Amino acid sequence: MFDQSLILEPFTFVFMQQAFVIVLLISIPTAILSCFLVLKGWALMGDAVSHSVLPGVVIAYIIGFSYVAGAFIAGMICAIMTGFLSENSRLKEDTVMGVVFSSMFGLGLVMMSKIETSVHLDHILFGDVLGLSWAEVGEAGAIALIVCSFVLLKGKDLIAFVFDHQHTKAIGLPVKLLHYGLLSLLSLTIVGALKAVGMILVIAMLIAPGATALLLTDKFEIMVLVALLISSSCSLLGVYLSFFIDSAPAPTIIVLMTITFISVFSYQILKNKSSSRALISNNS
Repeated sequence: MFDQSLILEPFTFVFMQQAFVIVLLISIPTAILSCFLVLKGWALMGDAVSHSVLPGVVIAYIIGFSYVAGAFIAGMICAIMTGFLSENSRLKEDTVMGVVFSSMFGLGLVMMSKIETSVHLDHILFGDVLGLSWAEVGEAGAIALIVCSFVLLKGKDLIAFVFDHQHTKAIGLPVKLLHYGLLSLLSLTIVGALKAVGMILVIAMLIAPGATALLLTDKFEIMVLVALLISSSCSLLGVYLSFFIDSAPAPTIIVLMTITFISVFSYQILKNKSSSRALISNNS
């Protein structure tokens, strides 16, 4: 006989309730930003910032400062250094990003190995969504609110900046403010997701929803809605399935997002092939 209580069992544990809430809160800003990053071509920037926060976390612990502030400052330093080096050298931005984020990540690993901390390296790298408190859930909610508020206030300007940098500058919009504002939101979102999914896996949440949504639509508003649906559903389902298959929630979420992307990509290929065949048959 079908046991209904087994289906509801994950919701009876407090740590699972916290996990469901925090992944839902994280999925909102990551989904929104993923649309901007994919359209702007900043996928590597998200990777760079996510890896560069490690030395900030370690230094913040040493001086007794908030790890959230330390990680945010380190992420912004990475973004500013990338912009400065690319503007003042012949190197392309993706090359500069590769140098900067690998250097900062290496520095963070060296510091982590030499300094005794209570922050376990695996939790920073891969997240620990089942070990978070309600206070940390509140932090994630505050970050989601800040990101959503900024996007609502400056959404049209950001869309113009993403699609056409030169046009944005020509019509008098503050390009520098939009550039560093978007980078600030990126750093803030990565910091919010750091303890939940880790600095390595957060990049997938910042790219996969937007990339999948772009395959399905060419309208930005619909793209954001589809990305939100994909991100939130995969996040909740990933945490739920991890309880039964005894796996870490964060990698399970990423696997589901990957499966969704591959499914949509395969659907688009089959759709294009059938359309081509129909066109050929009509012409003949």
